[in-house]
Amino acid sequence: MRWWKAVGLAGAAGVVATGVVIVRAERRRRAYTPDQVREQLHMRFAQATSARTGTENPTPAAQDASGIRVRIRRLFRRRPQPGHRPG
Repeated sequence: MRWWKAVGLAGAAGVVATGVVIVRAERRRRAYTPDQVREQLHMRFAQATSARTGTENPTPAAQDASGIRVRIRRLFRRRPQPGHRPG
């Protein structure tokens, strides 16, 4: 068998395996009743809020990002040209 045939068969097997995984996940997702979905969402929300209130500084990365944004804006801010009057 030539190498390109082996590569093609491996690619086809990968596509089939991916399809099987997607179909299984979709079947599991659709098997939930609306009450079960609501219950799962409430549990996730409770976990997220308890995790967020448990720390003193929940989003230091967001504060750092805003500091970077301010610096970039300051860098690219348009400065009035000498002798130019806004009109």
